[in-house]
Amino acid sequence: MTRRQEKREGKAPKRVWVYGIWALLVVLVNLIVAIVPGMGDWYIRYIFPIWVNTYGRLMDIFPFSVGEWMLAIGVGLVCVALALGLVLGAVWLVKRVRRQRGAEKLQPRRLPRWVRYYYRFFAWTLLAVCTVMTLNCALLYRASTFSEQYFPGARGEYTVEELIGLRNMVVEQCNRLALEMERDGLGAVVYRGSARDMQEAAIRAMRGLGESYDQLDGYYPHPKPFLASDFFSQQHMQGYYFPFSMEANYNDVMYIMNKPDTFCHELAHLRGYIYEDEASFISFLACIQADDPVFVYSGYLAVLNYLDNDFYQAVGKDREAYLSEPRISALVQSDNVFVTDAEWERINGKALIDTETVDQVSDVLRDTSLKAFGIPDGVLSYNRVVRLLLEWYYG
Repeated sequence: MTRRQEKREGKAPKRVWVYGIWALLVVLVNLIVAIVPGMGDWYIRYIFPIWVNTYGRLMDIFPFSVGEWMLAIGVGLVCVALALGLVLGAVWLVKRVRRQRGAEKLQPRRLPRWVRYYYRFFAWTLLAVCTVMTLNCALLYRASTFSEQYFPGARGEYTVEELIGLRNMVVEQCNRLALEMERDGLGAVVYRGSARDMQEAAIRAMRGLGESYDQLDGYYPHPKPFLASDFFSQQHMQGYYFPFSMEANYNDVMYIMNKPDTFCHELAHLRGYIYEDEASFISFLACIQADDPVFVYSGYLAVLNYLDNDFYQAVGKDREAYLSEPRISALVQSDNVFVTDAEWERINGKALIDTETVDQVSDVLRDTSLKAFGIPDGVLSYNRVVRLLLEWYYG
């Protein structure tokens, strides 16, 4: 039966049925994994690695971030769809007013063919995005946590003294490692290797961790730098896992001590650990077990703020109690930055949109997306890494 015959008989075209069945399958997959116990773990163990080993390997061929381009194209498609909708709505409204004034009957008219084709393409693209987000992101939230897998006997509560003990250990390690780093004339840490060398080192560190935690064993693509790192710096974003391209991406203009930890953090998402606190904890373990002092220092430095802030809150913001414990050295504090002052000056000097505005919008979007995936405390979930650290440190 031709399309013209289908329309004449009032039947929906085959593409509508295909679209509806596809969309229904996506919904059913989400429901099944959410309802059936253990399905999330089964999916991550047996299905998710297939996408990483095939699609992830394919994307690794490209030296640039494919996901970043996909994101830019997606934003463009949405803007065009919205603009077309506004224009068509305005045209229809004007015609309606004119015909009402002229007492003419408003005759419905079909949209131009190219507009219909665009919205059809947009609808299929949106369905494809929902499918990929389901397979490479949403289903990962339905799995067991790292604690449930590897720390089943962990205690539920820890004392302030235990928190202080862990915090002090990390402070002492940071203070010691800061003195061992090679530095340039401005005091910045120097890494004797290329970006590719650091990427390879991150992959080795993650594979090494896989010997102790089996879900982390397997193939890892190379982390890739953002082309628009300046813009991501305005969002205070160190890295991003793109579900659409199975890529681990990182900010290339942030201070070097953030890079090893960020590489491992984003790679952790590719092994099915989608929660940010778990990825942060995994990257910490990978870095401190690496054979490169820069990685070790980066790992300890990455969790320093979490522990120090929780310690400060735990003692009731008592400054005397805070100062009675080992202090963070001035050298560590100089390394514990996101972007150097010189880079901030360059970024803000050429920015099209004010950094504060970009950062605020980014925070709202990030917080909303986390809550949409069932994380009620949103961005605050990043701070739950302290509980994982306590479980690991005290067994």
